[in-house]
Amino acid sequence: MSRLVTAATVALSVFGASAALAAEKTITLAVKNMYCADCPFIVKKSLEGVPGVAKATVSYKDKTAIVTYDDSVADVKALTTATTKAGYPSAPKS
Repeated sequence: MSRLVTAATVALSVFGASAALAAEKTITLAVKNMYCADCPFIVKKSLEGVPGVAKATVSYKDKTAIVTYDDSVADVKALTTATTKAGYPSAPKS
C-alpha cells in the first residue's frame, strides 16, 4: 500500500512540475492584408491550427489578432508563420 501511495505522490510531483514550467502567454499581433470581413475568420483558423494556442481573437477593424498560447508548446515565430502562410503576414504589435 505504501508503494502505491509513494508512486502516486511521485507521479503527481512530476505532472505538477511540468505544469508549473508551462506558462500561458497572450500577445497582440499586427496583421496585414485583411481587406474584407472574411479575412479575420481565415486568420483565426490559421492561429487555432498552431499547437498550444488556447484562444485567438481577430479584429478586422483594428487589424490585430490577440492570441493566448502555451509558451512551452508554441512561440511567436510559429504564430506569425501560420498567419503568413495563410496570406496574412503578422508581427508583434509594438
